[in-house]
Amino acid sequence: MSIFILLFALAIWGVVHSFLASHLAKDLFRLKAGNMDFYRLAYNIFAGISFLPIIYLMATLPDQPVYQVSAPWSYLLLGGQAFAALMLLTAFLQTDSLSFVGLRQLFEKEKTGALVTRGLYRVVRHPLYTFGLLLVWLSPGVSQNSLTVYIGATLYTLIGAYFEERKLLHDFGEAYAEYKRKTPMLIPGLVFGKR
Repeated sequence: MSIFILLFALAIWGVVHSFLASHLAKDLFRLKAGNMDFYRLAYNIFAGISFLPIIYLMATLPDQPVYQVSAPWSYLLLGGQAFAALMLLTAFLQTDSLSFVGLRQLFEKEKTGALVTRGLYRVVRHPLYTFGLLLVWLSPGVSQNSLTVYIGATLYTLIGAYFEERKLLHDFGEAYAEYKRKTPMLIPGLVFGKR
């Protein structure tokens, strides 16, 4: 039963999160409020706070262990998680971090930023997703509840990346299409349809 509750909670969160990230939601908000200066910041805060009930459910619903990697192998996984966290921070800093969080929009009019193709974005198109997923999946201990959330979050990430790419193609046109042809989505060296 815990699995279904967690999947249902993730599905609700994913639908709301995706809708609020869409052009449609932003356009509706713009019609009602007019001022978009704080939308990105509010969106990020809402996304974080609204995920807390899922973490609470994961921790409190009946659970059972799936696997636990013991030392010394667990140290390798923890080292991998530390590396993934460092790369996640690096990828974040290679974007316009203030705009990403939503702080720049409080002081300047929101505009489409430049297409980032340098640094880790030269290796994969979505390093934040790649290293976020690595951080999760390199956990040395996994329970039924955490596995459910990891699978749900991974599926949401893959689906979200697909829709984000459509938005990026809309925003950047041929520049993004060319970047997409040359650069793998999530796994370095894995490009489909490369000629």
